Amino acid sequence: MFSITPSHIIEYLYCPRFTYFEYVLRISQFEEKNYKVMQGRTMHEMKSLQNKDYLRQRIGVREKRLNAYLTNTLLRGEVDEVLFLHDGTAAPLDYKFAKWEERLYDTYRTQLACYAWLIESNFGVVVKRGYLVYVRSKNHLVEVPISPGDIDAVKLAAKGILEIVQKNRYPNGTKVRKRCDHCTYRNICTQ
Repeated sequence: MFSITPSHIIEYLYCPRFTYFEYVLRISQFEEKNYKVMQGRTMHEMKSLQNKDYLRQRIGVREKRLNAYLTNTLLRGEVDEVLFLHDGTAAPLDYKFAKWEERLYDTYRTQLACYAWLIESNFGVVVKRGYLVYVRSKNHLVEVPISPGDIDAVKLAAKGILEIVQKNRYPNGTKVRKRCDHCTYRNICTQ
């Protein structure tokens, strides 16, 4: 069975044809060549070594799990930190190799909603918020509300991805034409 990651969901929400080209036709995006992707991976490795004993008292953390690899029936992913809070809820925390620019990107919100779904599935604990740490802004911490609707949206996207992959269905492309200008598949897409 095809196993979905938060990256798959983010790509699908950007344009469903990413799913078709990469996972049905098996045409790679070559993201390894992307500098920010590689820097982000390196930074995650460093943070996992540096933060072994650090609990975030300021946000009410009673326990945390580092680099938690979680799965459910549709989704899999590694959460940088799963925080168990004093109020009985849990929260994902994700490090970003980015600067805080006073705005939250949809891709980051979607990734946290994916992690929330995984945490709720694995630990049976409600997730109402997630946290982002912007490494290039002196580890600036941002709290992000996560609603049941956010989690439902990623569940719906996961089902859409499965339909494309399992049925080899060529989906409609994005309605946002500006996205096509920088797409790695623009030369083969019939948009």
